[in-house]
Amino acid sequence: MNPTNRIILVLYYSRHGKTRRLAELIGQGIDSVPGLEARLRTVPAVSTVAEATEPDIPRAGAPYVELEDLAECAGLALGSPTRFGNMAAPMKYFLDGTSAQWLSGTLAGKPAAVFTSTGSLHGGQESTLLSMMIPLLHHGMMVMGLPYTEPELMTTASGGSPYGATHWSGVDGNRPVTEDEKRLAIALGRRLAIASRKLQGTE
Repeated sequence: MNPTNRIILVLYYSRHGKTRRLAELIGQGIDSVPGLEARLRTVPAVSTVAEATEPDIPRAGAPYVELEDLAECAGLALGSPTRFGNMAAPMKYFLDGTSAQWLSGTLAGKPAAVFTSTGSLHGGQESTLLSMMIPLLHHGMMVMGLPYTEPELMTTASGGSPYGATHWSGVDGNRPVTEDEKRLAIALGRRLAIASRKLQGTE
């Protein structure tokens, strides 16, 4: 397998750490598939006054994403907290800057998945997942979700969706990721990695 085709990019924005935790669990699922490895990356916050206010290197968590990460990945997991049923502005801002990659087909034909965390139980998790799928479809990616062969989809009331991995963090953000939510996030990462292997003809 070509070294650059071993990488599954897990790209996320996280304000209070719960979307980041889902990203780590998805990465765990990716790393469980032989021949594939997760590359965790994040995006900087967006300033309301259009000035650069974030440091060049994040204070914690994954490094900031670079456009080269899109070219080097064999698949993509995209995650954002919910903002009124939509992805957060920093993630949208980054995606809005990928026109050159869209024109060149950098991501076309690669598998993708989405994940989210929200403060309220009915906070628009699925619409947020759908909002992240739209630019991925424009990029020509093969978007996948979680099938109901994952039993936790039938038992968890707080997180998990056939559209992708989710978490309910509570209004104060203090609710931990549940065991069912963990298993679904890991399953999503594993499913994405296996799909990448199959698409590359290595399985």
